[in-house]
Amino acid sequence: MIDLRRLRAFVALAEESHVTRAAERLGMQQPPLTRLLRGLETEFGVLLMHRLPRGVKPTEAGKTLLTEARTLLARAEKLPEIVRRAARGEHGSLAVGFTSSAALHPFVPAVLREFRDRLPGVKVILEEAGTAELVDALLHERLDAAFVRSPVGSVAALLVDPVLDEPMLAALPARHRLALVAGPLALAELATEEFILYRRSTGPGLYDAIVAACRQAGFSPTVAQEAPRLPATLSLVAAGLGVSIVPASMQRLGGEDIAYRVLVGCPGLSAPIHLATRQANPSPAVSQFRRLVQRVSSQRAAEG
Repeated sequence: MIDLRRLRAFVALAEESHVTRAAERLGMQQPPLTRLLRGLETEFGVLLMHRLPRGVKPTEAGKTLLTEARTLLARAEKLPEIVRRAARGEHGSLAVGFTSSAALHPFVPAVLREFRDRLPGVKVILEEAGTAELVDALLHERLDAAFVRSPVGSVAALLVDPVLDEPMLAALPARHRLALVAGPLALAELATEEFILYRRSTGPGLYDAIVAACRQAGFSPTVAQEAPRLPATLSLVAAGLGVSIVPASMQRLGGEDIAYRVLVGCPGLSAPIHLATRQANPSPAVSQFRRLVQRVSSQRAAEG
């Protein structure tokens, strides 16, 4: 283990090129300083200083040590503040997951951007996956936080904060008969259509909400296909293979082959976003992130 006292003594000797001046700089006597130098040379097993009639001069090995010692001492001086910053959640890393649909809502990139701007010392690692995969990653500590559509409230080890609710829209092939009608669309008008839904095993929250809303409107949806991701759902709609119901933010994907219609006659049908974190021992960075999400969410709700 390298003794920092010896390194400081060596740097002072190398920079002052004189034992007396180096000792005065360090506030110590010459004999202890000389012993520190000898101890360092013994530890490395090489000569570090040429002893000259009127001073000292680093050897080639000493010059290399001088460069490295300055770097180590500079890092050692910064270490206490780095540790304090980590304790405040201002340093370290944060792994954040999100579903593909949650990432398309402006809230998620906005809050990630603000977190990065406020805490540039925290490295943010992002991962996209389905809700089930995100929950597993949280439980096994591969992720620190995740934006999910399903509340996952039954998972006792997780803390789930509601973030926002957004309306859901009907997504129809652009040439569909109902796409050509102006105004809101009653959900019951889709009773005879074939549905393309986001695979339930990947996103049970949205799937169950859509099925429940359809039943409340008086019909059970005919699910023709299930897609692994919501963007894939829209691709199938654009191909004319069926209709779907998606979060309003999915309109950001665009596409001339898809028409979106506002839905009526489906009270309670919405697409929530929740922030899930582990209950036990959250890191300071996670706590900082959770507070930021809560604050931005509250501000958004107050603004309407």
